[in-house]
Amino acid sequence: MDDTAGSRVIPANEYIRSRWRNGRGWTREICAVGGADGRWDWRLSIADIEQAGPYSPFPDTGREQVLLQGEGLELSFPDGRSNRLQPPYGRIRFDGSEPPHATPDGRVEVFNLIWRAQAVEVDLWHRPLVGPMLFFADADTRWALHLLAGQARFEGGMLPPLAQGDTAILDEPLRRRFLLDGGGELLAIRIRPHVPGTEADSR
Repeated sequence: MDDTAGSRVIPANEYIRSRWRNGRGWTREICAVGGADGRWDWRLSIADIEQAGPYSPFPDTGREQVLLQGEGLELSFPDGRSNRLQPPYGRIRFDGSEPPHATPDGRVEVFNLIWRAQAVEVDLWHRPLVGPMLFFADADTRWALHLLAGQARFEGGMLPPLAQGDTAILDEPLRRRFLLDGGGELLAIRIRPHVPGTEADSR
């Protein structure tokens, strides 16, 4: 598990790849950031789904998925509802305690964000990268930036440049400004400590 390790770039070729126990796909773990109790508070990964099958349950978590590659992914939930992720970059947020059954149109690739709802609050945005984008990180606000397409560089060489598929983690003890410049598309994920009394406590 990757504990608080400071700001860094994780190249796509360093993601940790493992086969699913049911043999229906693969996971490439980007990072898993831990809390004080030895468990991760939030985790980023990419799943390669080859065959239809159920997702594993993750009690007391939230999940968000974004379709990266493939013709589409149908998710059927225990309560009878279903959602279809369509290209390009269809996405869904759901409760990890109620995992869906996934039916891919051929092989698909999805970006996975999962977090412990009682530990952190997260927001995910899909944004075009056209010129500079500004991010501020501090002890209460971390960012994960996953480059979907294109290339990008941080002002002043603060971190290594990003190529397609790489992920930057912005993690600072004191407020720090990061300017990312380039062209393409990215997923921007903001992670903040959970505040008691908010939506996660009503589950």
